Amino acid sequence: MNFIFDAGAVLLATIRDILPILLLIIGFQLFVLRQPIPQLRRLIVGGIYVVIGLAMFLIGLEKALFPVGKIMAAQLADPTLLGGGNIELVDWTAYGWVYLFAALIGFSTTIAEPSLLAVAIKAGEISSGVISPWGLRITVAIGVAIGIALGTFRIVTGTPLHFYIIIGYIVIVLQTFITPKKMIALAYDSGGVTTSTVTVPLVAALGLGLSDAVPGRNPAIDGFGLIAFASLFPIITVMGYAQISHWFVNNSLKKRSKGENK
Repeated sequence: MNFIFDAGAVLLATIRDILPILLLIIGFQLFVLRQPIPQLRRLIVGGIYVVIGLAMFLIGLEKALFPVGKIMAAQLADPTLLGGGNIELVDWTAYGWVYLFAALIGFSTTIAEPSLLAVAIKAGEISSGVISPWGLRITVAIGVAIGIALGTFRIVTGTPLHFYIIIGYIVIVLQTFITPKKMIALAYDSGGVTTSTVTVPLVAALGLGLSDAVPGRNPAIDGFGLIAFASLFPIITVMGYAQISHWFVNNSLKKRSKGENK
């Protein structure tokens, strides 16, 4: 019965959150554009699906993904796993399994991210196959893996978040000047689409659980910030991938031109 009441509360909250968007669209359609709503029946059915789907997704987050992330972080930071209680828990070298799990969970959730899949498919279509959807997804996933692993290192060591962010954006700005122009906008968008429905819940739960398990860390201060790493490092890796590809193409063209001159 408690689950039914909780599900009903989430459903009502979802309707409340979607209602302003719905009123805005209907208001513009009827009073600004002054056009009838096309395919009204399909719109209503689709809206019902959206509300139910969002409500079920939020229930799943609360009942499954958030607890799983916290439990995994607590288990990986357990003194028994780290070294049987014979080591200093503030020693960052003792948390190797945490860094590995963070990297793997960042990679796997990014590969499964629907928004990244949509961007990768469109990038492949527009570039006529020059940009491989799988290549882009793997490159972004590697960036997220590096970012989340580094973010867990920051939580364990307790170092300030802004140091990493400032250095990361300095690298991005420098890369922007030497990256092929066609890839710059895609690289920036690739950082944004990683922070979506699959990645955010698990990564946020991992950060909160880890900061709660590591001695001397405060979940309110240290638990957040992993999402910033997840959106920052894919930009670096995608632009790096573009730079390396551009370098290989230029080298192959130079070798071909030299062969033709001979």
